[in-house]
Amino acid sequence: MPPMTDTAARDDALAPRHAASPRAGRRDPLRAWRVAGLALPFAALALLEYGVRHGWLPDHLVPAPSEILDTLARMGITRVARHIGASTLRVAAGFAAGAGLALAVGAAMGLSRRIDALLEPTFQALRAIPSLAWVPVLLLWLGIDEAPKITLIAIGAFFPVHLAVVAGIRDVDRKLVELGAVYRLGPAALFRRILLPAALPQIVTGLRTGLSLAWMFMVAAELIAATRGLGFLLSDGRETGRPDLVFGAILLLALLGKLTDGAMRRIESHWLGWRDAFDNPTHEASK
Repeated sequence: MPPMTDTAARDDALAPRHAASPRAGRRDPLRAWRVAGLALPFAALALLEYGVRHGWLPDHLVPAPSEILDTLARMGITRVARHIGASTLRVAAGFAAGAGLALAVGAAMGLSRRIDALLEPTFQALRAIPSLAWVPVLLLWLGIDEAPKITLIAIGAFFPVHLAVVAGIRDVDRKLVELGAVYRLGPAALFRRILLPAALPQIVTGLRTGLSLAWMFMVAAELIAATRGLGFLLSDGRETGRPDLVFGAILLLALLGKLTDGAMRRIESHWLGWRDAFDNPTHEASK
């Protein structure tokens, strides 16, 4: 009996170490590529700086990155933050309105063939209208305050989210729906427990696309009838012949777009961590 007890105790003592060893020894196989991806834009900026300084590129058209940073520094943190804050608030309000409406309308059209047949032709026509074509209409209807800008951003965010919701619900495997019928799930329970989880990957992709388009439509909204914001800086730089200001606004837009998309990616990994998908790092690491 004593030898068996010692063996069991030894196995129990070793079990936690064996369970923890895969996690402790796990390494990110893409770490070098991620570092290279972060270094790539800085390398491009260094090459651009070198090309402008040595006369390969005309500095009156393409300013050196150091000149762009100097322009932003001379503007001051307070002024730059004021423009960033104005644009960010407009994008947040427009995206929330457009994506929220798209989720509701898209769910209704995805669940009901009748509603889809009623609304789809109209949405197809509206989706084909360019963003700038909405500007004079919104200015006539809503004036020159914040309302037309936020409405234009909401229009930009609406359509990709709407399409993703409809497609996500329509692409749910019929066997899953039949399984819900076997378990006698009601409409609300069927949507919450089967349709929504199955459609969520496409919905999140639509939200990311809608957020990107919200930033693009924000620039179109601020190019006209705006006194602050990154779109206003673009327009001001163009009118005053200052490419450093134009490229400074573009740089800020790129940074903000990257930050917001990174936040959406974190939300995506949190919401969709349960998927056993090809590109899911959680399941890849556990293998």
